[in-house]
Amino acid sequence: MHAITPHIVVRDAARAAEWYASALGGEEAGRIEVPGGKLMQVELHFGDSTVMLADEFPDMGVLSPLSIGGTATVLHLVVEDVDAVWQRAVDAGAEIRQPLSDVFWGERYGQIVDPFGHRWGLAQHLRDVPRDEIQRAATELFGG
Repeated sequence: MHAITPHIVVRDAARAAEWYASALGGEEAGRIEVPGGKLMQVELHFGDSTVMLADEFPDMGVLSPLSIGGTATVLHLVVEDVDAVWQRAVDAGAEIRQPLSDVFWGERYGQIVDPFGHRWGLAQHLRDVPRDEIQRAATELFGG
């Protein structure tokens, strides 16, 4: 694992693990089930990165975005064919938050919300862009 590994909470971690595998290409590396059938942990690999999933445990204050009304976090997933991953995710029930397009920082990028309430930025690297060019474009976009 890397120095920081996201550990996200979902309703129905088993179903979520299947969704993340089929829609986003995650590969399950293992899971830990606790009495009652809930999953304390599901380890998913996306390329060279890991995302951990857990079921909700409301009595312990472990709640998903669906229980707390959303999330401020966006998981940024870089893939080789973002159009294919995007279509699989949308076909599997993801909500489009920002349409897929070529963006000024050199990626083909769009943002979805998965059926479990988590936001994902799906991206494909298109070109290297100098930092000063990104800064100018960002300043223009935000009214500078």
